[in-house]
Amino acid sequence: MHKSFGVFLFLVLAAGLGSCMAQNVVLKSKDNHIRYTGRISMTDAAAELYWTGSSIKINFNGTGASALLQDERGDNFYNVIVDGKVVNIVHPDDTKKVYTLAEDLPAGAHSLELFKRTEWAMGKTIFYQFILAKGATILPASEPKKRRIEFFGNSITCGMADEDTTGKDRGTGPYENGYLSYAAITARHFDADYVCTAKSGIGVLVSWFPLIMPEMYNRLDPSDPNSLWDFSKYKPQLVVINLFQNDSWITTQPNNDQFKERFGSKAPGADQIIKAYRDMVKNIRKKYPSSQIICMLGSMDATKAGSPWPGYIEKAVAELNDKNIYTHFIPFKGTKGHPSVKEQQDMADDLISFIDKQIKW
Repeated sequence: MHKSFGVFLFLVLAAGLGSCMAQNVVLKSKDNHIRYTGRISMTDAAAELYWTGSSIKINFNGTGASALLQDERGDNFYNVIVDGKVVNIVHPDDTKKVYTLAEDLPAGAHSLELFKRTEWAMGKTIFYQFILAKGATILPASEPKKRRIEFFGNSITCGMADEDTTGKDRGTGPYENGYLSYAAITARHFDADYVCTAKSGIGVLVSWFPLIMPEMYNRLDPSDPNSLWDFSKYKPQLVVINLFQNDSWITTQPNNDQFKERFGSKAPGADQIIKAYRDMVKNIRKKYPSSQIICMLGSMDATKAGSPWPGYIEKAVAELNDKNIYTHFIPFKGTKGHPSVKEQQDMADDLISFIDKQIKW
C-alpha cells in the first residue's frame, strides 16, 4: 500500500517536473537579456517604440520566438531579423496579442531582432515580452557595437515610399522600409549601432506641419514636447544631418499655412536660412561635443543644379568654424518622388565612400 503510493507520488512529481521543464521561457520588457537600440521609453510593464529603426534584440538557443505586442493604431511594420537576415515582417494591430516572429529554425544559437521600419507618424508600438519556443534557452545579450551613428533627417532618411514600385510615392506603412534607407544601410556597412531621429515632412525653419527639427531633435516621445531624451544614453561617434529638402519647397509657397505661421507674408532671406541651420547644428554639437558631424543634403531636388540650398549649408558650417563638421552633397537623383530602394542604396554607397575618406573612428 505504502509502496504503491510512493510510486504514484514519484510519477506525479516527475510529470510536474517535466511540465515545468517544457514551459516556454518568457522575457519581460525589462529583462537584461534584451538589448534595446534607439530612443525607447521604458515603463514598468512595457517598452514603447516610436522612431524609425528602434530595435529590440535577443540571443537564444532554440528554434523560434514570439512577442507580445500592441500597436497604437495598427499602422506600424517591423522586420524580423534572424542571424542578420530579414526572415519575416510583422504588422501588429491595436489589440494586445502574441505574434510569431520566427519558427522552425535549425536547433542552435540564434540572434533575433525586431526592427521598426516605419516612422513615428504611424504611432507607437508597445512591446511587453518575448516568448521563446519550448525547449529554448536565453543567451547573454549582445554588447553595444564599437561604432555608433545617429541620423537627423526627414522622409528620405525614414525610407518613405522606398518600396512603392508603382510610382504613386505612397507614404503609408506598407511602402516605407527604414531598414533599406541609406541611413540604415550605411550603419550596417560600418557595423555600427544606428539611431534615427527623423520624420517625413520635417524642416529646419518650416515643415509641412507645425513641428520643426530644432523643436523635435531632443525628444524621447516625439509627440510629447515634455518628453525629453537623455543624450547621455547614446553618444555617437558620427552624426549625419540630412535636412532642408522640405524647407526648399515650403519657403516658396506663401499660401502654405506653415509658411504663414513661421514667416507671415515674407519668405526668409539667405541670412535667416543660414542662421537657422547654424543654430540647429550648434545645438546638436552641444549635446555631442566629441562627435564628428556630416551636414549632408540629397538626393531629391534640393541638390539639383542651381539650387542655393547646398550653399546655405556650406556657409552655415563655415561660420561654425569646427574642423570636425563636414559638408557632403549627393546629386539630385533626377526622378520623381522619394528615393526608391535602389536610389537609397546609391545614396548609401555615396555616403559610405565619403565616410571612408573623411571620418576617423
